[in-house]
Amino acid sequence: MFGLVPFGTRKDLAAGNAPQSIWDVFNEPFFNDDFFPTMSGFNANGGMRVDVKDNGDSYELTADLPGMKKEDVKLSYQNGYLTIAAQQQAENNQQDDKGNYIRRERRMGSVSRSFYIDNIDESRIDAEFKDGVLHVKMPKAAEVEHTTTIHIR
Repeated sequence: MFGLVPFGTRKDLAAGNAPQSIWDVFNEPFFNDDFFPTMSGFNANGGMRVDVKDNGDSYELTADLPGMKKEDVKLSYQNGYLTIAAQQQAENNQQDDKGNYIRRERRMGSVSRSFYIDNIDESRIDAEFKDGVLHVKMPKAAEVEHTTTIHIR
């Protein structure tokens, strides 16, 4: 297990820069690479970074999905819930002239988030995915006022 200790931490300890908290170890470069995608490309809760904005007549959602392609992302709206699901599989396979492995790495991951956004016009939802960022525009449904006269006995 000692082989997994980041070298930066050892150097900092030797210089007298001890961590202030036990959780400081997660800020080390060891945890900020492709091996831990939930800490580098996504937020610490294991989900994607998302902003939801109310523009008055519509809602606008922006989700960061770094390293994903359009084909990896699925978007659905059902019973007032907007769900974003993304799944990625990547393989880096390098071989020498004889077909022996020089390096072979695989990475798989998935992330999903749901948001309750009610009273939108489902037929006019517009989504665009560009440069690892998903933009979703959701126009609000026209408010219909229902007035019921109640007979008093």
